[in-house]
Amino acid sequence: MRQSGILMHITSLPGADGIGSLGPEAYAFADFLSESGIGIWQVLPLGPTGYGDSPYQSTSVFAGNPLLISIDKLIEDGFLSPHEEDRYVPENPEQVDFGAVRSHKEMILWDSFCRSENALKSELRAFEKENPWVRDFAIFTAAKAHFGYVMWSKWPDQGLRKRKADALKRIGIELSEEIRFHIWCQYMFKRQWMSLKKYCNERGILMMGDMPIYVAEDSADTWTQPKVFQLNREGIPKRIAGVPPDYFSADGQLWGNPLYRWTRLRLHGYDWWVKRMAHMAEMFDIVRIDHFIGFANYYSVAHGAPNARNGKWVIGPGRHLFDKLNQKLPGLTIVAEDLGEVNDRVRALMAYTGYPGMKVLTFAFGGSEDNMHLPQNIPENTAYYTGTHDNNTALGWAMAASDEELAFAKKKIGFAKREDAPWALIRALFESKARYAMVPMQDLLELPAWATMNHPGILGGNWQWRMKPGAATHEIAARLKDLNEKSNRRNLAE
Repeated sequence: MRQSGILMHITSLPGADGIGSLGPEAYAFADFLSESGIGIWQVLPLGPTGYGDSPYQSTSVFAGNPLLISIDKLIEDGFLSPHEEDRYVPENPEQVDFGAVRSHKEMILWDSFCRSENALKSELRAFEKENPWVRDFAIFTAAKAHFGYVMWSKWPDQGLRKRKADALKRIGIELSEEIRFHIWCQYMFKRQWMSLKKYCNERGILMMGDMPIYVAEDSADTWTQPKVFQLNREGIPKRIAGVPPDYFSADGQLWGNPLYRWTRLRLHGYDWWVKRMAHMAEMFDIVRIDHFIGFANYYSVAHGAPNARNGKWVIGPGRHLFDKLNQKLPGLTIVAEDLGEVNDRVRALMAYTGYPGMKVLTFAFGGSEDNMHLPQNIPENTAYYTGTHDNNTALGWAMAASDEELAFAKKKIGFAKREDAPWALIRALFESKARYAMVPMQDLLELPAWATMNHPGILGGNWQWRMKPGAATHEIAARLKDLNEKSNRRNLAE
């Protein structure tokens, strides 16, 4: 089935409180997608974020970001009085100020927790029983705050670092209220997310989630499951992830994420990965796995190295992992982000799994007729994007393109002026043979470079873009609906 999708992160939705949430604005966006005939809503990772606010550096692969909880839904469900909170009004409605949002929203969430905890006791107990990870995550989050937000491997309580039973019992008593609060936040997040997912599914819209291959060093996952990762006895990584030197970086890139102990994982039936993917399958209809090439081979750098020049390529788990996932989780729908250094081992794994790979249309015009990202060259089993969260917007790309690159693009997809590029790219995407045609919302709105979601390699100023209220118009929906009909792309309700 040919489908189209929109990449729009929850934080980028318009609405109250300075950040997009799982409230009325999310349901309004679902209505816009339904009106447009769009079949997929793709979001970025939904986990709690730390320093830098990157959704790709979360403190848990299982938890949700409490900042996405809707205050309006809490009021609607009777968990908060509309007169108790001081709602935050940002100076710029098109940009998230994470620091300001966090300080205001956490205060309101605490008010709601205090008001509703007793009434929700049975639901919270059931939630904790059904989600065995949540208490550890809550202890981790409460302890981090208690110790001044230092990395868990530097906590002054050695017993707690090593998860000794007496230390866990002691902190559980000392920080009891904080731990219960974080469990409550996870309950509310999942309650609101699953309600939104149900609303979308009923309208024929599938939810696509994004799963980073690696986890953050300072996360509940490394603290609770240190044997899954290449850590020493003090919880410090031995080897970290990165990419080797290339045309763009003479030193390569140090990502800093701890690498997996794949041999141990295989001996234990990849149990941690099965649990992770089972959680993703519950939360989403489609899972996009970021940096899929790392399952075929990954770049390993010694912890503490000044750069990534002296790393080494190591063979990954390959088909053994996906055999186990298919055995334990049949029917899992995956899109593999296979951009980057694709070698024969990666191509063989992609062919074995049969997962759709990714191509990016704005990458297509800097070379020749055999460019793998050109519409004429992509395979049908493809998720085809105008751009990703890490790329310039379509208009930003057109404005920055060289005369030669632009002339080639005009020849291949047919448009007159740089300003016409966004919808020409979208049309080419929809008309292509790709199974999935995926468009970042910024490109539908024809926004320039300032609306780019993330600038890789640049610290600060990322992940902040928000859609202007009222920007998702009926006119845009009608234009998309026409494109969907002409290119035979359907959502499940049609």
